[in-house]
Amino acid sequence: MTNSPSTGRRVAGWSLLLLTVVLGLPLAAAAFLLAAAVRAGLVPSAVLALAATVLVCGPAARLGARLALRRRRRLAAALVTGGIVAVVVLGSALTVFRPLGVAAGPLPSQDTRYWGLSTGSRIAYTLTLGTGTRRPEPVVRLHGGPGTPGTGPDDLDRHLAAEGFDVYTYDQLGSGRSQRLDDPTGYTVARQVADLEAIRQRIGVPRLILVGGSWGATLAARYMAAHPGRTARAVFVSPGALWAPEWERSGEGEIWDRLTPAQRAAMDALEARPKLIAWSLLTEANPRAAHDLMPDEEIDPLFDRLLATVGSAATCRPGRPFAEPSSRSGFYANQMTSADALTVPDPRPVLRRDRTPALVLRGQCDYKRWEIAREYRDTLPGAKLLYVRGAGHVIEAEQPALHRDAITAFLTGGPLPLAPHTGYGLP
Repeated sequence: MTNSPSTGRRVAGWSLLLLTVVLGLPLAAAAFLLAAAVRAGLVPSAVLALAATVLVCGPAARLGARLALRRRRRLAAALVTGGIVAVVVLGSALTVFRPLGVAAGPLPSQDTRYWGLSTGSRIAYTLTLGTGTRRPEPVVRLHGGPGTPGTGPDDLDRHLAAEGFDVYTYDQLGSGRSQRLDDPTGYTVARQVADLEAIRQRIGVPRLILVGGSWGATLAARYMAAHPGRTARAVFVSPGALWAPEWERSGEGEIWDRLTPAQRAAMDALEARPKLIAWSLLTEANPRAAHDLMPDEEIDPLFDRLLATVGSAATCRPGRPFAEPSSRSGFYANQMTSADALTVPDPRPVLRRDRTPALVLRGQCDYKRWEIAREYRDTLPGAKLLYVRGAGHVIEAEQPALHRDAITAFLTGGPLPLAPHTGYGLP
């Protein structure tokens, strides 16, 4: 007759069984991230995580059952192991692999055309043809973000077209109606610059006029540094950093810095989801697997909702209702291009020799640091800086007439509506 386990053995056995149950889910999560880190795909990582859970928890459960029980040890071990696997599968299905359920809103109506570029990018754009006496160089609008395009032709496009400019407004790779990449690591600053040069070649002109806002201003500057002499004039509106690594420690100023308590609570509610937490960890290990877990059609609508929630923080009155017209945002284009911007070489040595006429617009309440806009003026020889009162980061929304008139005057050689700011500090 088999002797009953001693009290010490039973305590040790039950403790081991309990520990096995408690650690089962964290073990599966760690195994999943480890598999993803070695570039296994999403499904292989999930299978390997389950296999690791069984291989580790199974022997531990058998040992615990042997110490704690006199009979039916194998059955008890099998039940514990199976229960852990069931909890892992069910928990993953209800959290990590469950769709976010955020529906995409309708895209605004516009006359969309497409370029198939030599870079391999398929880019959506609109064209507002100039009227009257046609200008030789077209205007190309560069939206911000990265990855947050507007809704196509706006009042500035139409105003410039009336002055004879052909105006192209396009959705950068990974945003709006343009192509999304299967591999999100393909979103780089160099790719966006190459796309812009390929667009110039498709239009068939020797030089472009660039009007860029926020990140679009950064992109314009990067293009000018990479392709000297290809820009006839440049306008930088609420510009992002000329060289992001310079501001990596101190911060260049983010919209999140100006959120009201209500906006921050709403943003936290959108982000506090187990799937997003898992996605964030997975992104660090394997962006391709993270993209498989949360594809563009799932994450982009959530990104749209997040931007709509915090949008008024980009204005002089963060608490007021504000809805800036926009197309579908591109989350991966935003995240991966921003990360890549911290690795690119400094463009300022080249730009200090660039004689392209340039205009910089900076709003009074812009959340970007003042020194950033000033650096554009001080880096580009002969650049002019206008300080716009009563406007934040979205000057075109808060001071639309001044925004339109300043850019039009600069591009047509007329008098500017404001005197350029020549001082070092804020006016």
